[in-house]
Amino acid sequence: MEEPTDTRGGTAENPAFSIVVEVGEADIDVLGHANNVAYLRWIQDVAVAHSEAVGLSFAKYRELGGVFVVSRHEIDYLRSALRGERLEVRTWIPTAMAAKVVRCTEVRRASGEVVVRAQTVWGFIDTARARPVRIPDPVREAFGMPRTKRASSVSGEGP
Repeated sequence: MEEPTDTRGGTAENPAFSIVVEVGEADIDVLGHANNVAYLRWIQDVAVAHSEAVGLSFAKYRELGGVFVVSRHEIDYLRSALRGERLEVRTWIPTAMAAKVVRCTEVRRASGEVVVRAQTVWGFIDTARARPVRIPDPVREAFGMPRTKRASSVSGEGP
């Protein structure tokens, strides 16, 4: 996957979003640091929280007839996080295509040191047909993505 164009995260139109997590006992593996699966969960958690923060709850996605699903994760584990550490999980969307987006995520210590850097490809699917469809304009607007020239709903109905 290509390097993100903005590793600081976000733009004025599409700002980065972050949550803080604490590395808990359940996150620790046999080596005494956060397990890879914990990072994956935090990557999903921040994406869901970002979506909800811009007004796109699962109920809203259902109303629009579609939802984002993961088609690819690429994760670089740069350093280990330890039990009790508080980490900022920051995400932003540098690239939006017709039916998918690339979402970047960084996990950082309070010092700003990057622990994990990830890119995830999220495809937008019609929930009734389980097929890729264009990302509706209300979703693009909520995240600050460019508008499409197509209908504003998954069902194909106009605005």
